[in-house]
Amino acid sequence: MAFPETRLRRLRQNSIIRDMVSETQVRVEQLIMPYFVCPGNKVNNPIGSMPGVSQLSIDFLVEEVKTLVQLGIKSILLFGIPESKDEHGLVACNSSAIVPKAIEAIKKEIKDIVIVADVCNCEYTTHGHCGTIVNGDVHNDLTLKTLMLQSTILVEAGADIIAPSDMMDGHVKAIRQALDEKNYYNTIIMSYSAKYASGFYGPFRDAAQSAPQFGDRKTYQMNPANSDEAIREIAEDIAEGADIVMVKPALSYLDIIRRTKDTFNIPIAAYNVSGEYAMVKAAAQNGWIDEIRITKEILTSIKRAGADIIITYHAKEIAKHLS
Repeated sequence: MAFPETRLRRLRQNSIIRDMVSETQVRVEQLIMPYFVCPGNKVNNPIGSMPGVSQLSIDFLVEEVKTLVQLGIKSILLFGIPESKDEHGLVACNSSAIVPKAIEAIKKEIKDIVIVADVCNCEYTTHGHCGTIVNGDVHNDLTLKTLMLQSTILVEAGADIIAPSDMMDGHVKAIRQALDEKNYYNTIIMSYSAKYASGFYGPFRDAAQSAPQFGDRKTYQMNPANSDEAIREIAEDIAEGADIVMVKPALSYLDIIRRTKDTFNIPIAAYNVSGEYAMVKAAAQNGWIDEIRITKEILTSIKRAGADIIITYHAKEIAKHLS
């Protein structure tokens, strides 16, 4: 049927009808809020390039998460800021490391929470790369050993989901085997399967103090020009035992999210990363955009592309605006 018999505006005439026929909805239950936990007590270090986000000591983090849960968001992603670093990231591989201690403190105070623990070495190495350096580059298989140790420690502390973000080949299989050997069969692995070597990570590297001291990460993170390669990476992680796969960043890679959704029958997470967040904040502070409206539109686009889960620094702020 054509105009005038078909009038698509009939379904847009008021808010009740628009909501009734809405194809895509973002729910607070689908959001994960990232946090940066640091040593000390009563520490709140605002991150200049990420307005509204801070490095928090464990005591402040626990109180922050209590507030988050009251808003309906019950999943968090933790990154650690260590007191010291080493060449291999081994400082993260013991129970006294900052993230295991934070997990234990949160779980003691808050029962209704799912904790996702990022697994990587970039925050913990003196050189800022995601693994052990051999001949000027990250050595894949040596790095796997550190990731296995770190993952086991995090699960022992109470992490519900392990999220390897290193982009090493074989990392999901190695971590799955390490966890199974400790009888952690039910621990979920959310793999950063298609993580691109993106320019959108700058503010995160300020927050996590993880900028590489030499070179870049293009030998292990993906080329932004590639789509077929993302499907190969995701297929490999699924075959190795990933329960959830992730695309990172989100906004410039909506096509990858959509293609992943069309190709695989598995939950998909998308990371609305620090640079994407910072751009919205900067434009809003200058009065150029309506921040809440733009944020809701961005999150809806990520969901519409096919993401089941969205990791976003907007989570806490936007929760009260989502019905």
